[in-house]
Amino acid sequence: QGQLVESGGGLVQAGGSLRLSCLFSGNLSRIHAMAWYRQAPGKQRELVASITATTGINYVDSVKGRFTISRDDAKNTLYLQMNSLKPEDTAVYYCNADPTSTRGTIYRGSYYYPGDYWGQGTQVTVSS
Repeated sequence: QGQLVESGGGLVQAGGSLRLSCLFSGNLSRIHAMAWYRQAPGKQRELVASITATTGINYVDSVKGRFTISRDDAKNTLYLQMNSLKPEDTAVYYCNADPTSTRGTIYRGSYYYPGDYWGQGTQVTVSS
């Protein structure tokens, strides 16, 4: 059973930047689908960005051009670089990994399905 540990959240002014990290306890090169989600108070959890072997990199429209998802398998770490932050980006950000994903996983109707591995979340607060 793998574990995910997020870090890098904090308080930042609007227009600022943060980089979130998600450290995987196992061999990240065996995970072919990972993503970042966020949940703001009173709202449902939202898929923010994903990276898979079959659908590539995708972002929710509200963060396109501002956020960048990446992975470093040598460091077993997934990243989310967040630039030009806005108050509406305030949320708890969660890392997700699908240990059942393969290089040929097919996604129908979506570009990512959440896997069983979740991190504990890291708070991002953007002040106006």
